[in-house]
Amino acid sequence: HNKVYNVTSWVAHHPGGLAIVNGAGKDATHLFEERGHTDYARETMKQYLNVKTISITLGVLFLLLWLIGFYWSLEPDTFDVKANAREQMSSTNVQPVPGYTVTTTLITVADTLMDKPGGYLSNDVMPPSVFLDNMPSWEFGVLEIVRDMLLSMRKDFSRSQSQSVENPHLVKAQPKFNIDSRNWLFPSAESQYSEAIDYLSQYRDDLADPTLGDSQFYTRADNLREYLKQVEKKLGSLSQRLSASVEAERVNTDLAGDKSASNSTPRPNSIQTRTSWWQLDNVFYEARGSTWALLHLLKAIEVDFASVLENKNALVSLQQIIKELEATQQTIWSPMILNGSGFGMLANHSLVMANYISRANAAIIELSEFLNQG
Repeated sequence: HNKVYNVTSWVAHHPGGLAIVNGAGKDATHLFEERGHTDYARETMKQYLNVKTISITLGVLFLLLWLIGFYWSLEPDTFDVKANAREQMSSTNVQPVPGYTVTTTLITVADTLMDKPGGYLSNDVMPPSVFLDNMPSWEFGVLEIVRDMLLSMRKDFSRSQSQSVENPHLVKAQPKFNIDSRNWLFPSAESQYSEAIDYLSQYRDDLADPTLGDSQFYTRADNLREYLKQVEKKLGSLSQRLSASVEAERVNTDLAGDKSASNSTPRPNSIQTRTSWWQLDNVFYEARGSTWALLHLLKAIEVDFASVLENKNALVSLQQIIKELEATQQTIWSPMILNGSGFGMLANHSLVMANYISRANAAIIELSEFLNQG
């Protein structure tokens, strides 16, 4: 009857002899009922109900799942972009070419989603993954940055002009990263991401092959500026969402700067903004994942676009952006994401993260202006 009994000490006294052993280790409900046990026998059974063993088992199982969940929630460390590219070039015996470091870094960042502790967790439907939310949010942040870079590679970096043909490897890779990150079957998100990584690897191999000319990566200032525009919008959105951890009244500036502009539906002149308490840590870890991935890609851009940046005297601006993003990856010593209000006694981790991201975004705007200059 959906209960577990320890009848070891009762076997020798069982009126039915060893017949009781036939129900050991399995559902013995039918066997018990067909023997026609008396009310006294049913009452006697209660003393053999193994509540303590069940409780200990459940406690151990809970502790085990908690430890696994804790380990799987550890964020991956940063890696050395230059050393990573050199190692790959050494293993394939190729020479450095424009775009190799960026592409290799993008592949490594995407591989980390698959290979970190616990693998890819966002689409898991079994415990303990199904109870985790910080790491899936981190994964989504990384995924968004991967999608943006891959789209820029397909549209801009791999094409010399607007009428140029798109690279076939990138055409196949880019849509596969756009599958729902929570899709777990037919097809699973991991399978699509793995296929996309394979296509990226083929693109990188073609870049480094001097006998092939179909795959290119153009390190031009206008291409980099277009990518930075996407990054600027992404960081701006993250900064606003993080800042909304503290309730504030914001003036509606949607149509500012254009007297003739209009929008589809009317909106109030002021808006109360506040991130839900349940979503605070999700937004925070999404920002952590986004900045982790972006940090590595900008370091790779520093390598591949070195001559462009030096020509524009903009290398120091990129290095400042990288320093701000490195600050977002500092160790979190608190066991939970705190949400102190304003200048209250408790820290507000979301506002700290928003500060670093806003400063990085301001430097990106400045870098874009430098790249736009002749």
